[in-house]
Amino acid sequence: MTLFAAAFAVNPVKIYRGTSTYYSDVICNIKNGKVYKGNSSYNSDVLCTIVGNKVYKINSSNKSDVLYTIREGKVYAGNSLYESDVVMSIRDGKVYRGLSKYNNDVLATVVDGYVYSGNSTYTSDRLYRIDGDLTLEEFVAVWYVFFYVY
Repeated sequence: MTLFAAAFAVNPVKIYRGTSTYYSDVICNIKNGKVYKGNSSYNSDVLCTIVGNKVYKINSSNKSDVLYTIREGKVYAGNSLYESDVVMSIRDGKVYRGLSKYNNDVLATVVDGYVYSGNSTYTSDRLYRIDGDLTLEEFVAVWYVFFYVY
């Protein structure tokens, strides 16, 4: 999983359902720090916004609209940087519940652009496919969209 990319890519990175590459199966796309519904690029279809190390609700960058703050692989709820507010941590291609390092707390595994459920890498456990490179913040924004908006 590549989590380092230019902050403002020319072409959007598309996120597809499961193993699909069909236009109709695009869950969302990311361009210029915004996550859009499906293949849209309309402001009315912005699902969340990425500014610096924060993910915001819809098309906002207000302090009160922060969904997540990302720092050193830890994803904190809202504006918090308290360890008790870590909702997940991301390292070595795995997404862990909170600060856990245990295999039974793996929420997802990322391999070659595919995000799998839990500790699995079986084709049947593919949640979504990332068609391009994402920053860690963009990955968290996509995670939010997939699990809480989609």
